[in-house]
Amino acid sequence: MNGARTWKEALGPEVPEAWGREIDIFETQIELRKKDKIEEKLFAETRLRRGVYGQRYDNGQRHDGQTTQTLTFPSGVTTKGPVTLWDAPGMQRIKIPFGALSPDQLDVLADLAEEYSDRILHVTTRQDIQLHFVHIEDTPDLMRRLAAIGITTREACGNTVRNVTACPFAGVCRTETFDVAPYAQAITYFLLGHDDTQNFGRKFKVAFSGCKDNPCGLTNFHDLGCIAVTRSKNGDTHRGFEFYVGGGLGSVPQSAQLFDAFLPEEELLPMAQAVSRVFGRLGEKANRAKARLKFLVKKLGMEEFKRLVLAERATLRPDPRWTAFLTNLHVTDETPVRPAGKLPAGPHPEGFAAWSATNIVPQRQPGYVMALIRLPLGDLTADQARALGNVARHFTGDSMRTTADQNLLLRWVSKADLPELYVALKAIDLAAAGAGTISDITACPGTDTCKLGISSSRALAAELGRQLEGTGVADDPNARGLHIKASGCFNACGQHHVADIGFLGVSRSVNGRRVPHFQLVVGGQWTNNAGSYGLAIGAVPSKRVPEVVKRLTSRYSAERQDGEGFAAFVNRIGKKTIRALVEEMQVLPSYEQDPSYYSDWGDPREYTIDDMGVGECAGEVVPVVEMGLAASEREIFEAQVLLDDGNPKGAVRRAYSAMLEAARSLTREKSPNLGTDPAEVVREFRKHFYDTQLFFDPYAGGKFAQYLFRAHEEHQNADGAEAIHQLIEEATLFVDAAHQCYARLGASLGGPPAVAPNVGGTSQ
Repeated sequence: MNGARTWKEALGPEVPEAWGREIDIFETQIELRKKDKIEEKLFAETRLRRGVYGQRYDNGQRHDGQTTQTLTFPSGVTTKGPVTLWDAPGMQRIKIPFGALSPDQLDVLADLAEEYSDRILHVTTRQDIQLHFVHIEDTPDLMRRLAAIGITTREACGNTVRNVTACPFAGVCRTETFDVAPYAQAITYFLLGHDDTQNFGRKFKVAFSGCKDNPCGLTNFHDLGCIAVTRSKNGDTHRGFEFYVGGGLGSVPQSAQLFDAFLPEEELLPMAQAVSRVFGRLGEKANRAKARLKFLVKKLGMEEFKRLVLAERATLRPDPRWTAFLTNLHVTDETPVRPAGKLPAGPHPEGFAAWSATNIVPQRQPGYVMALIRLPLGDLTADQARALGNVARHFTGDSMRTTADQNLLLRWVSKADLPELYVALKAIDLAAAGAGTISDITACPGTDTCKLGISSSRALAAELGRQLEGTGVADDPNARGLHIKASGCFNACGQHHVADIGFLGVSRSVNGRRVPHFQLVVGGQWTNNAGSYGLAIGAVPSKRVPEVVKRLTSRYSAERQDGEGFAAFVNRIGKKTIRALVEEMQVLPSYEQDPSYYSDWGDPREYTIDDMGVGECAGEVVPVVEMGLAASEREIFEAQVLLDDGNPKGAVRRAYSAMLEAARSLTREKSPNLGTDPAEVVREFRKHFYDTQLFFDPYAGGKFAQYLFRAHEEHQNADGAEAIHQLIEEATLFVDAAHQCYARLGASLGGPPAVAPNVGGTSQ
């Protein structure tokens, strides 16, 4: 930012008030953590809920038995020894609901990548954007600049509802039942920050698909999956969803189960809320490995889970947002900027035929198509992003989506413009053919930046892509349609379970040394919304993975029967046959004979897993009461600052708000439908904590509760520094009493469980 103005001052009203307040709060929390006034456990959950991660650094030279590192970061900062979030940059995840991006948003993302990151925008398997090497002190301004263009990072990670994904073809697909985009948008902002989504033991993922048979939204491995369906009644067509719950990948993949064959559209939001409440109340908190919704559904059984959810639905307080969005289902519609047309007669530019054969998808609207932009490893540079924004403005307007296979999609491309579009994309090195083919490999961050990475999935994917294209496998008509996906560990961020050929990073000891390996997974189903999962066959040394892929694909191409998919082929020849291939490839030369096998792709150093860390996928489980009480303390701090800065009215509001937040945090455990109206909060607090004497201090009785009651009636009359100072002191005592009450009542108020070590990675 040039000049004396801050980004907060410069953007002003461009930032939505509520989002701006949240960012201000986070900035304050950063300062409090620096002063050690917020416990690290609470701050970690706070920053994760803003999408701010620590990341792994193993790209420096190791010394002293590989226990110390000297690292130089893109900013020029050099550090030795253990790397923390305060002395090294981390990763910022940015939510892109259902993948919808505009050129203006892409411009700002490019600016942020250039100014705060390593000039790379990374598209994830959940249609997010990630920036790496971002310093935490820069994140509040980064978030403000995003908020000014309608993007939030809130709940991009942590024990929350993650980015809601949807079919990138929604609205223009030839086989969809109806456009699911407005429903994905509605549920995104309904669940964002909702009271009933703040007490999960782990993450919660939602996906939408417009049709059942195609990959689309990959609903089968989501906590909540929605597939568009319709029913006719009395001659009228009614919209609804096949409503699935309890899917998930990770180390133990589980298919989602059908909850309702036809959930009416008006029940989508309240039913999602009811599922969230049951998950928040009954989901595992202590054992992180069993804390996803899929384990709760399995434990209870579908019949009992459904009974509990329907009972919860019956108790919900009516919310006008449940159906308000249905009055404008065209909110996500797009308007083409170029007239429809026909593909001009040739000759066409060199390379155009190959590109259009793989990267062009017909729309249902005559004269228009979609163009896939293949992003190797999901990356594009800041310069490419800006240039692509200009290309999109000219050819498609705001019609752009990120995809689950880490690519970008331009929609509403006139067929008449295809040759010109190809030339424009080629000029910025974004016209690679082969999108969605065997050489377009999906990979998670792996050992590049993830603390849980075991093997280098990104480097493997890059090498596989080069070798498959260089040896002609990618041109084989029988093999080119296969999908390959790689994960750096068992957490399945690369979605290897639903690939024809999948890999997950593992480590093995060979000849007394560590050797990077990948477990081979075959037979996953990408179609039918990720209809089935593959099975692990055996571990292959990383350096031999390309040869395994070539042998498998060559055999499939030579022996497949008419119309036989890869999963069916695997079942026919038998997994023992593939296992024999794996075993043949497991024999390695000694380190002295060929040390290259003892290092990973893209890293000449000898392989080790000593630099693995604790995953930051969700942080620790922090009970919602503790989060609320921590927020109360922060508001008291802000009240003090406002008073010192000569803003007495602001100080009064913050002190009163701190008391309300503390009271509400306690009372919500007794009154689940509690709203935010101050009168209701005070009334319910009085009923459940004052009248029952649960809040009474052993020495002070109900004195501290009286501070809340008096502030509720009289805080607006506080005038003068002394009176306001007294109000802040009383708020401090009330919040401290709330802490003591919580400590006394413990588990009855959702008290802290015995927390197991975090087993999550940076799974999106």
